[in-house]
Amino acid sequence: MSVQGKAKRQDTPDAARRVEMLHAIERKLLWLSAWMIHHANHIRPNRDGLKVGGHQASCASSVSILTALYFSILRPADRVAVKPHAGPVFHAINYLFGRQERDKLSTLRAFHGIQPYPSRVKDGPEVDFSTGSVGLGVALASFGSLVQDYVHLHNLAPEGLPAGRHVAVVGDAELDEGNIYEALLEGWKHDIRNVWWVIDYNRQSLDSVVPDRLFGRIEGLFRDMGWNVVTIKYGRKLEAAFARPDGEHLRRWIDDCPNSLYAALTFQGGAAWRSAVLAELGRIPGIRAIIDPLTDDELGTLMTNLGGHDIETLTDAFRAQDAEGDQPTCFIAYTVKGMGLPFAGHKDNHSGLMTKEQMGSFRELMSIRPGHEWDLFEGLDIPEAELRDFIAAVPFAEKLTPEGRCLVSPTIPVPATFTAPKVGEGRKQSTQAAFGDILAEIGRGQGEFAELSKRIVTTSPDVTVSTNLGPWVNRRGIFDRHKKNDVFRDAKLASAQRWGMSPEGQHVELGIAEQNLFLVLAGLGLADRLYGARLLPIGTVYDPFVNRGLDALIYACYQDARFLLVSTPSGLTLAPEGGQHQSVNTPLIGMAADRLASFEPAHADELAILLRHAFDHMQKPDGSAVWLRLSTRGLEQPARALDPAAVIAGAHWVVPPAPGARIAIAYQGAVAPEAVAAFEELRSEEPTAGLLAITSPDRMHAEWLAARRGVRSGAPRLSHIETILAPLSRDAALVTVLDGHPAAHAWMGAVRGQRVVPLGVDRFGQAGDLPDLYREYGLDSDAILDACAEALLG
Repeated sequence: MSVQGKAKRQDTPDAARRVEMLHAIERKLLWLSAWMIHHANHIRPNRDGLKVGGHQASCASSVSILTALYFSILRPADRVAVKPHAGPVFHAINYLFGRQERDKLSTLRAFHGIQPYPSRVKDGPEVDFSTGSVGLGVALASFGSLVQDYVHLHNLAPEGLPAGRHVAVVGDAELDEGNIYEALLEGWKHDIRNVWWVIDYNRQSLDSVVPDRLFGRIEGLFRDMGWNVVTIKYGRKLEAAFARPDGEHLRRWIDDCPNSLYAALTFQGGAAWRSAVLAELGRIPGIRAIIDPLTDDELGTLMTNLGGHDIETLTDAFRAQDAEGDQPTCFIAYTVKGMGLPFAGHKDNHSGLMTKEQMGSFRELMSIRPGHEWDLFEGLDIPEAELRDFIAAVPFAEKLTPEGRCLVSPTIPVPATFTAPKVGEGRKQSTQAAFGDILAEIGRGQGEFAELSKRIVTTSPDVTVSTNLGPWVNRRGIFDRHKKNDVFRDAKLASAQRWGMSPEGQHVELGIAEQNLFLVLAGLGLADRLYGARLLPIGTVYDPFVNRGLDALIYACYQDARFLLVSTPSGLTLAPEGGQHQSVNTPLIGMAADRLASFEPAHADELAILLRHAFDHMQKPDGSAVWLRLSTRGLEQPARALDPAAVIAGAHWVVPPAPGARIAIAYQGAVAPEAVAAFEELRSEEPTAGLLAITSPDRMHAEWLAARRGVRSGAPRLSHIETILAPLSRDAALVTVLDGHPAAHAWMGAVRGQRVVPLGVDRFGQAGDLPDLYREYGLDSDAILDACAEALLG
């Protein structure tokens, strides 16, 4: 659907003045964004000689779009993902709204300053969704709409808080990212509503001009997914030209003009446009009548009058769609990369910066006096008071709540303890099965679990059953905006799964796309701050496939989203499945990822402690997301009393060493039986040896680093790992083993200078049974004893 003719603006004096003020704001945003980047690169002292960078051209192509949205269309409850390279425009917008300090504008890309790309954590509450990892912010905006529906359909939203639209301003090159299409498909399955993607179609990426035929395919994909597509191609000046005699020839010529040629002519200017158009259309009388009266500058302005730079055309398009309802809509707004800047249209302008001389000319063009570059209304010919009143009256200027747009939700009480499932004598249990049992018990919603059970929402990329979420889903149901019966149940066909779908359900079923899993978890984990309702999300996934969604997982943590990730089964222990289903590096990911506390319990009693801790930690101001790495290997469950603090801190002695012991064995996760067997043999020769259960190398390593920083700053303290290792002699050896990469434990040798012999997996796995695989990869008791002998001899 083309926007022209869809909505008619009323040409009243008030409306005309409103457009003038929007143009003034557009001009101011162009100046501030360009100057912000220029200041960072050419004025602020540069101590290391590195290019600071910025994207003046990408900012310029989106200025009109963002002006129309923020100063005409958006409402306070709307949530926006701003394209990464338009970050300076976004900060300038908040400056006009009085939500950004003037002094901050000069700190773009500086330490503790404005971030290169909008960041929720580092730039403050006006950022709804961090953007920067291209494509992910776009998809998160869509899934945010799904989460908002969940909150409102479960009656969890604060009273009087309206639902908002989710808007993503997208660079066209972001549509090269595969996660975009995974999100589109998932959005179609979940019938997402109230979502706009506004594509800044400047037809240039970092390296090149976008191929001409590509967008026709992309438009078709949106339509196939149930989206409305609105093309905003031409502005009012070009539309008026097309309406003149023979004007349809000019329209056709521009329509057929290759992207690369259009970009080159834009950069060359009016004379080049005149030569190119007249070479092909010069014999058509009406074309000469349109072009001949125009100066070169006027002709250049006409030929680049695209819809994405025409405030009136943009606002008409947005308002018309606003009136249409809640169907997801893709706006394709044609723009020029670098519009209004000296390098507009040049294919190399992505990271281009204006020189000092170019900025001087641009300053004069914008009527900015030297020394007044940051002044709020400098260079505008509309009275300051009138502009202030206008900005204060636009819908987005209203406060969503007295505290602003970042909401606050009370914490959900968590029972003091979780009970590990009981298993009969001689029976074994895996941590994965124990997780399913504990969650199913919570799902009963009885007693102290009543409130907690209402706030848990689970999700999984088509591995709900195989990650033991089935009993929870049977009790709580699948979330869907529409009620759908379980056909098998209605037909009285036997099935372990009783999965009716309804708005009351508490499980979001996803297709096999791990990027979507982590983006949905990000949305659910931000519900307290975006929608005023705290949720406790749990996402399950096969451990090796965390890698497939790793970009989105890190992105979710960067947002400071709070969720529980349960990855299972893990390691070589998934023996017959072969190397592509066996994980090796995930313990290292857990250690490296910020704002993600990673654990790997071996037994159900440890899991119960850690699961309870996860629900509590996710809600703390200084908390984070939590990751539990679980296994399908059944183990005998020990009868013991554990110190929860030690389990949460990362390790506890199963058998404490005698003071001055020469050696200890430490295990993590499913290899516990092999470690125990080796330890029993070791004790015949080393009766003072200890046996250590490691539940989190991540937490121990993080606390040890923090303690080292404390020493350097004059606030020394002992970390948990230092306390744990203290009974061992200074020259003692520690033999460690886990079904994962041995580097997860190797660092412990640096704590007290003790020798560490780390055992683990450092190459791809293969199919087999546990005895063969553990022997081949050095995880069996013989390998552990050999390592002990090596360590003692060393």
